[in-house]
Amino acid sequence: MIDHPIRRNHLKLLCAAGAVSLLLAAFGTSARAATPKSLPPITIGVSLSFSGDFSADGLGFKQGYQLWADTVNKAGGVLGRKVRFIMLSDASSPVQVVTNYQKLITIDKVDAVFGPFSTLLTKPASVVANRYGYAMLEGAGGGPSVFTRGLHNVFDVSLPVANNLVSFAHYILSMPAATRPKTAAYATEDDPFTQPQLDVARAILEKGGVRTVYKTVYPAETTDYTPIADAVIHSHAQIGIFGTLLPDITAFIQTFIQQHYNPQALIATAGPDLGSQFIKAVGLKNTEGIFVPNGWYPEANNFENAAMVKAYLAKYGGTADAISSDVAEAYSVGQVFAQAAAKIHSIDNAKIIQELHSGTFNSVQGPVKFDPTGQNVAAQAYLFQWQKGKFLRVFPPGGGAVKPEFPKANWP
Repeated sequence: MIDHPIRRNHLKLLCAAGAVSLLLAAFGTSARAATPKSLPPITIGVSLSFSGDFSADGLGFKQGYQLWADTVNKAGGVLGRKVRFIMLSDASSPVQVVTNYQKLITIDKVDAVFGPFSTLLTKPASVVANRYGYAMLEGAGGGPSVFTRGLHNVFDVSLPVANNLVSFAHYILSMPAATRPKTAAYATEDDPFTQPQLDVARAILEKGGVRTVYKTVYPAETTDYTPIADAVIHSHAQIGIFGTLLPDITAFIQTFIQQHYNPQALIATAGPDLGSQFIKAVGLKNTEGIFVPNGWYPEANNFENAAMVKAYLAKYGGTADAISSDVAEAYSVGQVFAQAAAKIHSIDNAKIIQELHSGTFNSVQGPVKFDPTGQNVAAQAYLFQWQKGKFLRVFPPGGGAVKPEFPKANWP
């Protein structure tokens, strides 16, 4: 074959093009290899009550946790990593909550765990977390018995519950003697969240001259509340103080309405703070004048609170007054976790525990500072009341608080 010059030049051009292609391919491969892979998400395990006695609160906590995750992920995550929840249902069972956290830690191998709802479930859950060296940040396990077992891994971002009803007791005793109620009835679940609150309030009120005319502690598994409500009615107590969650306070109110029992004041430890769920349970007109203690309200001038309320309404709808305080409690857990991780540039549980014991933080509920037992000593207690369909802060006075409605209007 004759080696023609044109053919030789054509072959040279093809070889050169091939070499360039190889170089570009190699460069592209090198460039792709140099590009960092996206960081894996931070997995957070949580057990929540999607059925059983705590199901209403379980829903609020799910909303709060997820709302925080949505918000922080839009901002780039925690330490540049997106947050992902693994949520298991515990059916409000102390036995199941242990199984759930055991699975989350040993099988799912989550990076962190957040708390369940209630003191009852937080107690066993925090023991499991402690066994494996995990921090347990939580927002609804504030009963005193959570913090008397020598654990150093449990931290409650919310108000210590033993003092929840103190503001109500002080409000009653602040009234002039001529109009101050003289008798009180107390009924509470046998629950480490509710009973301590009533014990503290009763001691204050009795010392102030308010006589106890009825007192009972009923099993947490009670389903028929009518005999208890009837006993309160027959005591003719001027004020009713109840250690309840949503199901039992709903049953009490329904019986009181049926029997035309109109106490001068009625307060419950929980249930009236659940916003739209409470309205749905008892009817808007029947919320009038009912008190509840709490550490959060939608208009509070706290860290990122306005943004959280706006995000909640955009995601779930409704009105600000109808937002459950459970949402704020759960959201605060995420906020404190993110701040602690940012301060130490790590999500290592041992380092997180150390930082939580020494640092100060901010949340939609206000400042957070943990004492050596894990209780938030910076939290402030408020007294709220439903007035004309709105959930309003009424005590202590000042700072935007409205005047309490007393005596409570008769049932419509």
